[in-house]
Amino acid sequence: MAIDAIGVPTSSGTSVPKNASIAQEDFLRILLTQLRFQDPLKPMDNQQFVAQLAQFSALEINRQQSEKIDTLLQLNVTSQAIGLLSQQVEVRGAAGAGVGKVIAVSFESGQARLSVRTPSATLVDVRLTDVQLVQENN
Repeated sequence: MAIDAIGVPTSSGTSVPKNASIAQEDFLRILLTQLRFQDPLKPMDNQQFVAQLAQFSALEINRQQSEKIDTLLQLNVTSQAIGLLSQQVEVRGAAGAGVGKVIAVSFESGQARLSVRTPSATLVDVRLTDVQLVQENN
């Protein structure tokens, strides 16, 4: 039984700076400032106020769901990597292609790294995404 191209696609490397997002406290501070400096003769429209609160709530829920999905993806990668222990794999990496048995799994910066022993007893360290084929154990 062969499985082709396992692993997760590598991320594009773009990340949002921490100061580019707005936290709940920041939103409330802006809202209170808005209320404090509004014209008493022309108060803020209630519909607009409720719409802003609803929009922020939706954004907060979306952020929480995104964090949970990231956690699930990391658990999936971990499970895949551990499942390859003692399996015969074909890998294609920077050093070329090769076949070997996975003897160890390590994690570096959230990325799974596999230690693969080739038939010539050479130890190769590869990323999970470099695994091209998992061969059936006989």
